[in-house]
Amino acid sequence: MEEQFAFEEKQYLGRDMTWVSVRLILALFCFIAYYLNLHHLVSRQLFFIAGVGILFVSIIMLYMINYRIVVKDSKLIISGLWTTSLVKIDLQSIAYVEVKPYSTFIFNNPVYNLHKNGKIRFYSGGKYAVWLTDPDGLIYVIGTQRPNELAKAIEAAKA
Repeated sequence: MEEQFAFEEKQYLGRDMTWVSVRLILALFCFIAYYLNLHHLVSRQLFFIAGVGILFVSIIMLYMINYRIVVKDSKLIISGLWTTSLVKIDLQSIAYVEVKPYSTFIFNNPVYNLHKNGKIRFYSGGKYAVWLTDPDGLIYVIGTQRPNELAKAIEAAKA
């Protein structure tokens, strides 16, 4: 029987639409080069193999879980891909919960537990993130596809 959580979300590595678009454009370039390169059989085959390889890797990445977010009791648990460490955040020690844009950049790389400039980032996709601030000033930035639901679940678990 499956355990019930206040919030659960799985972030997939290959489902960010900007990076999907980049991979598809690269595959399209390979197939156009394959079509236009009529006289050089070896390089023509290489472009075809590269295009098929890009599509194959893209399909595999659509099903690869980057991390999983769970709000359970008074903890936020983030478990990562394969060998990454489990991150548990005690929600009783969180001072502020905000929903803000993750970044002003168009392209954002997926990250898990990246410590930089007083912030700890978790991101796979989505425009918005939940920003958690503890009393010491440490900020957790958690990118999510459903930021409002996550913020409500965190607020409910804090109470």
